[in-house]
Amino acid sequence: MKTPELSSNSSVAKRFLAWIKERFPFANALLFFILYLTTAAIVRSASIGEITLSLSDVISALVTWSFFLVLRVFDEHKDYELDCKNHPQRVLQSGLITLGHLRIAGSIAIAAQVIWSLLLDNGIGQVSMAWLAMFVWTCLMGKEFFIAEWLNRHLTLYAVSHMLVMPLIVWWLANLAVPGVALTNELQVMMLLAFISGFCFEITRKTKGPEEERDSIESYSRIFGTRGSAFVVTALVSAMVLNQLWLTYLLAGHYPWWAIVILAAFYALSLRQLATFIRAPSASARGKNEAMVALTMLAGYAVLISVAIATHGIAVTLY
Repeated sequence: MKTPELSSNSSVAKRFLAWIKERFPFANALLFFILYLTTAAIVRSASIGEITLSLSDVISALVTWSFFLVLRVFDEHKDYELDCKNHPQRVLQSGLITLGHLRIAGSIAIAAQVIWSLLLDNGIGQVSMAWLAMFVWTCLMGKEFFIAEWLNRHLTLYAVSHMLVMPLIVWWLANLAVPGVALTNELQVMMLLAFISGFCFEITRKTKGPEEERDSIESYSRIFGTRGSAFVVTALVSAMVLNQLWLTYLLAGHYPWWAIVILAAFYALSLRQLATFIRAPSASARGKNEAMVALTMLAGYAVLISVAIATHGIAVTLY
């Protein structure tokens, strides 16, 4: 929401940062950084038998963030007219920044991703091709696969089609970490985990409390019912944690007791929160659902990084 001191006379940088704060908070960068680091830890442990960190990983983490910024810019264009009706107070909808400003930011982000991919490839190679596959699917998402009306009537298929970008993102991130990486079992399971996790969070985010439902805004709670949607989220959280356990075993060759304790603890907290929402659905409880699912996702990624380091060790370099 725009702050009182923000106006059309404010600098473009200040207005853009207000949009970032509202629609793409810097706090979310933690999830994107951890997604890259988890992928890097998994592919390096599987391909070179050691976890390494260097300054190039800082750049790769930043371009990872920049890609999700591009996704947000695409969404802002796609949903602009609807958001003008439903959220006229937002920074973009109120005219404090424009779609043109967002296109410039998105173009800079895309250029950074392409340049870094080409540098890692020393030309055009697997990193660049992985980026291209991901970007083409993103463009199709931006056009809603040219069947927008049909997709919007089938919200679950809409989510599946959009979440299919997550395995492509992980494939690109894996190549950022290890250019030319092989599609190992560990990497395939990580791609599946990213899909399930993204799908889980998407359903959670669009499950509304009864007082939040509006005819002009689609939600999964309107499709499955408020409580039914929460049961779907419960099933997806269960699938996500099982996938985390599977990947833990692939990395370590066994189930470390401490990893099981951490994963089980966050899983139990998620189930407890979702049960609370099912008993008494509300906007406040829905917000707590989002927070708890996000924490369970982050905890899983942190456990996977820790298991990879505990199994293979870690080396830090300056190049």
